[in-house]
Amino acid sequence: MSAGHVAVVDLGYGDAGKGRVVDTLCGTGPVRAVLRFNGGAQAAHNVVAPDGRHHTFAQFGSGTFHGVPTHLTRFVVVDPLALAAEAAALGNPFHLLTVDADALLVTPWHRAANRVRERQRGAARHGSCGMGIGQAMEYSLGHADAPRAGSFTRASLAAVRDRLTAAYGPLDAPPLDDVYEAFTAFARTVSIVDSGYTRRLLREGRCVFEGAQGVLLDEWRGFHPYTTWSTTTFDNVAELCDSFQRLGVVRTYTTRHGAGPLVTEAPLALPEPHNGRGEWQGAFRVGHFDAVAHRYAVAVAGGVDALAITHLDAPGRCPDLRICTSYDTTDRLTPGPFRDLAHQSALTGLLMAARPGRLHRPESFAADISDLLGAPVALESWGATGTCRSGELSSAR
Repeated sequence: MSAGHVAVVDLGYGDAGKGRVVDTLCGTGPVRAVLRFNGGAQAAHNVVAPDGRHHTFAQFGSGTFHGVPTHLTRFVVVDPLALAAEAAALGNPFHLLTVDADALLVTPWHRAANRVRERQRGAARHGSCGMGIGQAMEYSLGHADAPRAGSFTRASLAAVRDRLTAAYGPLDAPPLDDVYEAFTAFARTVSIVDSGYTRRLLREGRCVFEGAQGVLLDEWRGFHPYTTWSTTTFDNVAELCDSFQRLGVVRTYTTRHGAGPLVTEAPLALPEPHNGRGEWQGAFRVGHFDAVAHRYAVAVAGGVDALAITHLDAPGRCPDLRICTSYDTTDRLTPGPFRDLAHQSALTGLLMAARPGRLHRPESFAADISDLLGAPVALESWGATGTCRSGELSSAR
């Protein structure tokens, strides 16, 4: 790979292998830091080291096994309690972590309200992870005193508790004093930095931007309402960095964790070792590679410079696996105006009614996916710990 900054974005519904890709980038050349630029503790990026170590990275970057520092930018919604648990599982590498002072904090009341809201939807659940990320984002839109990494108080935490309890009823959360003590410990332990820190990192060396979720779940470009409260395209990276290479990650098959459209869903024999049925999201679903949806993802992401294709061992393990190049209703999803949720809802209706049209099995999944998405392949991987081969990225924005 070249020496410029790289943004790693999942072009599907998440779970395409961003952790594996970021781990590879950090293990094959000097990287100053991994910068997280969206989402929060609901991320689940699995990395299995050659020596057998396995960790599902949520708020720590997926380069941690290589000693690469993680910076949580202002776009990340930080959960101090989940962060403490993840740090403990990694041996408490807090020396590798910095957090932007302006990053929002998730409280136990956000999490509890999120779960009450999702439960109230009954059979019409949106597929939330139940971690309170979206609840914290929504709360911040209406309340200037929303807790942030560098500016929370006991009063601001009490305000979250009181407002959300008034809106959703009694919430399953610890007492205020316990939460304040835990958040204060977080602020003492983690390096909270100013908004200029990101620029300093970018000047000091090559950085890798690690995205969360996937473009097809984007808050404005995904299939409403089965989306995340997060910008999953390259847009946040563009606000932080003047020049970077856009690396789109896809699996050789399409997956979705939870509710929402998955046109190519099929009973494929592709067991998932690290993604089980979630208490809130529900089942982990698989299907043929959906070129229609992924072409749409490339378009709304503003294009990609190259692809990282993971799970290239899957076609050999699953003779029934195919690539879908059209639905029975269309072969193209048309991007609408930015932030037009009515258009996104219409796309959701189209996908919910669609069935796979043309299906084929190529000689080379990597070459075919590259042709269908109009981008070269810069990185290929087989299995969780198998070969991971990287090439060159040739352009930057």
